[in-house]
Amino acid sequence: MEKPRPLWDNPLQFVFACISYAVGLGNVWRFPYLCQMYGGGGFLIPYLIMLIVEGMPLLYLELAVGQHMRQGSIGAWKIISPYLSGVGIASVVVSFFLSMYYNVINAWAFWYLFHSFQDPLPWASCPLNSNHTSYDEECAKTSSTQYFWYRKTLNISPSIEEYGSIQWEQAICLILAWLVVYLCILRGTESTGKVVYVTASLPYFVLIIYLIRGLTLHGAVNGLIYMFTPKLEQLANPKTWINAATQIFFSLGLGFGSLIAFASYNEPNNNCERHAIIITLINSSTSIFASIVTFSIYGFKATFNYENCLSKVILLLTNVFDLEEGALTADNLDSMKDYLTSTYPNQYAELLPQFKNCSLEAELDTAVQGTGLAFIVYSEAIKNMEVSQLYSVLYFIMLLMLGIGSMLGNTAAILTPLTDSKFLSTHLPKEVISGIVCFINCIVGLVFTMEAGNYWFDIFNDYAATLSLLLIVLVETIAVCYVYGLRRFEKDLLLMLGHKPNWYWKIMWAFASPVLIISLFIFYLTDYIRTGTLQYQAWDATQGQLVTKDYPSYALAVIGLLVAASTMCIPIGALIIFIMKRLKRRNVSTLE
Repeated sequence: MEKPRPLWDNPLQFVFACISYAVGLGNVWRFPYLCQMYGGGGFLIPYLIMLIVEGMPLLYLELAVGQHMRQGSIGAWKIISPYLSGVGIASVVVSFFLSMYYNVINAWAFWYLFHSFQDPLPWASCPLNSNHTSYDEECAKTSSTQYFWYRKTLNISPSIEEYGSIQWEQAICLILAWLVVYLCILRGTESTGKVVYVTASLPYFVLIIYLIRGLTLHGAVNGLIYMFTPKLEQLANPKTWINAATQIFFSLGLGFGSLIAFASYNEPNNNCERHAIIITLINSSTSIFASIVTFSIYGFKATFNYENCLSKVILLLTNVFDLEEGALTADNLDSMKDYLTSTYPNQYAELLPQFKNCSLEAELDTAVQGTGLAFIVYSEAIKNMEVSQLYSVLYFIMLLMLGIGSMLGNTAAILTPLTDSKFLSTHLPKEVISGIVCFINCIVGLVFTMEAGNYWFDIFNDYAATLSLLLIVLVETIAVCYVYGLRRFEKDLLLMLGHKPNWYWKIMWAFASPVLIISLFIFYLTDYIRTGTLQYQAWDATQGQLVTKDYPSYALAVIGLLVAASTMCIPIGALIIFIMKRLKRRNVSTLE
């Protein structure tokens, strides 16, 4: 169905929309984590290779398909072949799953933003117990930032089997998050086109402020040295290459249908090749830029904790051995330890259980990803900054802009195929369809505001999209190159752009990218099989730390349903079309 007019007022607006969607929380929290885990600066080598082999070619393919077919994901793949209609449905299902839980992150960001106006920040120190005689027992065993996250924000239960009740403060924040998303898409083309300018540009403004502040923090250099020191031995680790590929894959949003939906509103002669290159480079540059900011914060946090640890050891030794104040410093600590060990061996041995091993390298090696990085590590660093309320407000506004920008893409992937449907569009206006989708997602999302909600959040985050997206993009690539035909696709691009794709694009589409995706698919399957019983991290309030537990059988069943609900759309869709065609032929032959 031909669109009455393009969505985007100009090509720049389309680029901003794609950047707003593609540049998300994964750039800010997942890439720095992977960089930390897999070789520091050395991780950039496999990352850039995967960018060339996988990222740009597949992004170009999806943009070209959407722009030429001028349909959402369901309609676009149905035009290529009726048997491929299940591919579009699978993309919509995955986007629906993503929307169910992703907006919970925005709800958490709202929660922290509202608390950022307090002085002091509520996560700056541990609260007192009911008797006001000492700190709360759970908080004393962990840290004030972890306590605020796990107890005040999530009020998390000890296991996934203890559901608990809905946390109404979080539920209200979730409703607010969905209301904001709905208002952004309420007027459809006009409102979405304007919002993306803000959601795409504001995070860069905040990141620049954080970069300037981060580089001036004490210990920031330690974090940057850690980041840019390559650990080349990690290049021999297969997981380094696998994680580089998946980071490219998910950060660009391939397979969700959002990019196809956005491109379907372009002018037919829009230069999608150039835009694919621009969006890919901006996305990857943002990941590296955000990592520089993050590692400067890491360095400050690690140095602060390291020096704080040294101060406690120095104070302990000074008091126990009645040393002169100032005699013991960080510079002579090791030599003084040796002296005290030889002079007072028994007394020193009694103190050993109270000693904490102070190590800057160990502090920098402490890897935190996902929500832990966004809401624990950053908030811990922020609380130690001057004018901490200002930096807290800026940071959580940035998280909101990143999250809302991604949500606009997720909802577009769902709404575009629905509004393309003649049946729905003739019976319901776009505003009502958008409202119904937002309302359903909001109601289902209340599950994630329960005391066990964070465990279900992790299930959706880990299993709702990974295997499904790999299969979807693999089928997309094979469909374009071998079902629709690469030569036919070349002619379409010639009509749109005025030139055919060069050899690089054709080799990547026809051979390199499919082989890489198949390799990733095999890796994930074998990794799941080797893992055995799937496990999760549960919060133990008595110990003040995370403990590993096995998923119960019903949680495993939900994981299976999440994977099957999207992946099975592809074969079932093809089977239904096959049966319908056979029945149609039989009816025609009967009439004859």
